[in-house]
Amino acid sequence: QMQLVESGGRLVEPGGSLRLSCAASGRIFSNYYMGWFRQAPGKEREFVGYISGSGFSESYAGFVKSRFIISRDNAMNTAYLQMNNLKLEDTAIYYCAAGQAAGIEPAEYEYWGQGTQVTVSS
Repeated sequence: QMQLVESGGRLVEPGGSLRLSCAASGRIFSNYYMGWFRQAPGKEREFVGYISGSGFSESYAGFVKSRFIISRDNAMNTAYLQMNNLKLEDTAIYYCAAGQAAGIEPAEYEYWGQGTQVTVSS
């Protein structure tokens, strides 16, 4: 099994920045694509972006519009989601996930963290 633990979520004002972390254990971390998803109350879980196992390639949902950057440090078994210029509509629980392909659907990922709450409010 692979275990994923997100951290870094908190209350932040509009225009602020946060970096979320996803610590992995139990599998060879570099073998997996790492995806980020988010889910707001009453809404479906939606794709944010992913990064390949080596970190060579990334892909993002259209709403990101250059505000977010996904990275990973394979030596530390950790993936990151850097979020800048946060907006009210970014409020959600953010999840990291690990999978064997470049997926944009939740079902394409095998392992999930518990989520971390990001609240954007003044």
